[in-house]
Amino acid sequence: MPDILHRISIDAPPQRVHDLIAGVDGIARWWTGRPLTGEHAVGSSFGVYFGDAERPAAVMRVLTDTPDQVVWRVTDGPDTWIDTRITFTLRPSGHGGTTLLFAHAGWQQAGEFMSGCSTNWGSYLTSLKAGAESGAFAAYPVGEISRWD
Repeated sequence: MPDILHRISIDAPPQRVHDLIAGVDGIARWWTGRPLTGEHAVGSSFGVYFGDAERPAAVMRVLTDTPDQVVWRVTDGPDTWIDTRITFTLRPSGHGGTTLLFAHAGWQQAGEFMSGCSTNWGSYLTSLKAGAESGAFAAYPVGEISRWD
């Protein structure tokens, strides 16, 4: 099964990065630009919304939330996302920074939609990086590079 993989160097401490990926308020700041529903706690689920949508674009169940790793399983959303896992692994790096290893794993097959998602994940992870470092987030719609008509 193909996976989307990214490695990002962030000049912010791992705890700051973790706080932004392990809470619905933080996720909204770097990814969706809109409030999320639900909660980010192991065993719980949260929904992400984009634009003026009335239903979530995707729903994630939190599988793991430790200081060095956050894992979500997609339970609702685009068909190709269902049962995929989104993993954020945090490693301390020199001078108080963080190396973020990101995976959106378990896709049934590679294709144009996966390619667009990979592009957008790169953009949103850049938003996470900029926000953790300086507070200058670029969430949706600014961060969306690959648009779907």
